[in-house]
Amino acid sequence: MTDFPLGGRRAWVVWTTAVLTYLVTVLHRGSMSVAGLQAAERFHISASALASFTVVQLTVYAAMQVPVGVLLDRYGSKRLLLAASGLLFVAQSAFSMVDSYPAALAARAVLGVGDALVFISVLRVVMSWFPALRQPVMSQATGMLGGLGAIMSTVPMAAAFHAFGWTPTFATASVLSLMTGVLVLFLIKDTPYDEPVRRAKQPLSEVRKNLRRAWKEPGTRLGLWTHFTTSFSGSTFGLLWGFPFLVQGQGVAPTTAAAMLIIPVLAGLCYGPLVGRYAARFPFYRSWIVLAVIAGSVTMWTVVLLWPGRAPMPVLLVLIVVQAAGGPGSMLGLDYARTFNPTTRFGAANGMVNTGGFIATLLCIGMVGVLLDASSGGAPQAIGDFKFALAFQYVLWAIGTRQIIKYRRKARGNLARYNPEAYQALLANRIVPLEA
Repeated sequence: MTDFPLGGRRAWVVWTTAVLTYLVTVLHRGSMSVAGLQAAERFHISASALASFTVVQLTVYAAMQVPVGVLLDRYGSKRLLLAASGLLFVAQSAFSMVDSYPAALAARAVLGVGDALVFISVLRVVMSWFPALRQPVMSQATGMLGGLGAIMSTVPMAAAFHAFGWTPTFATASVLSLMTGVLVLFLIKDTPYDEPVRRAKQPLSEVRKNLRRAWKEPGTRLGLWTHFTTSFSGSTFGLLWGFPFLVQGQGVAPTTAAAMLIIPVLAGLCYGPLVGRYAARFPFYRSWIVLAVIAGSVTMWTVVLLWPGRAPMPVLLVLIVVQAAGGPGSMLGLDYARTFNPTTRFGAANGMVNTGGFIATLLCIGMVGVLLDASSGGAPQAIGDFKFALAFQYVLWAIGTRQIIKYRRKARGNLARYNPEAYQALLANRIVPLEA
């Protein structure tokens, strides 16, 4: 029996609180998107050193995903979200005050730890509080609304930097995590059940066994490579290199460039419901959405990079809108983790999948910085330097697409061999919960 019905009023309160926490986390994650040029001046660093801020943050985030998945299975969403709020407050407060490059890197590393705790904890809220048929749409809605934090990290942050400066802007942003922490404390409940879930303390050998089972499941790896290949291009653009590419490479005014970084979030609000509804109705054909999303990004970047000189504004806008589909597309990787693993391994499998996009993003951000420095030779970067550096994306697209095709075949074959009932249901575009 439950105290509260699945999908009822209390479920919406819990979910809204969790999404608000995620929104603020995305704001912190993307806070360097319009601060890159100011950071280069404040810390007197090169392009590759500037990229290190985001690379360190995402490296920590990716490294934490599997441990966080294990912690989530054991302690639940509420405790992890409370811990995340505290860590994000400390990290962003410190970043607002330091003036040395090593101290700033340390602050971004702590921010990466706090960030790592949030997203899969919010997805666990969706899984616990809403019926299975509504979970794909609610997961997409979570990603879309959390993405509003990306809007807050562009034009409002750029205006705040201009009006108040570095320290007041980042310090004020840090206070938002304290506020969401208070809301989590009083409004979030891990499950709708009247009896609290008793999570047995598993021995380390059992934890390792569950991790191995989650990793050996081809559906988990399909999810990881889906997340890897769909999300890195938009994340690289939005988290760091989009603003310099538009301003220094394409000659766009800084205020216009900051406004353009809002477009992917708005486009995602349109893509998300469509992707979620299609995934819920036709789960057997989800991979076709994934491949279409990748093809769209590859096509538009090819047009922009091959354009003689600077691309016209309409072409840049189409690029931004098309690659925005990567966010909703990457959520299908997490959907694979949910449908190919039992609930007892949900946290571990989701943590593994969620590393994919962030590993790809940190590789891309880091290599773009290195290639920019190599191409420009220390001089201000021009459009040719950006085109040379951003062509690295094709390496990751090629690797990821090959792996998606490989593990799509393996995931279907594995399910047909060991769980024919679930495979037949998937062929009929239905999802059958898997046994542990």
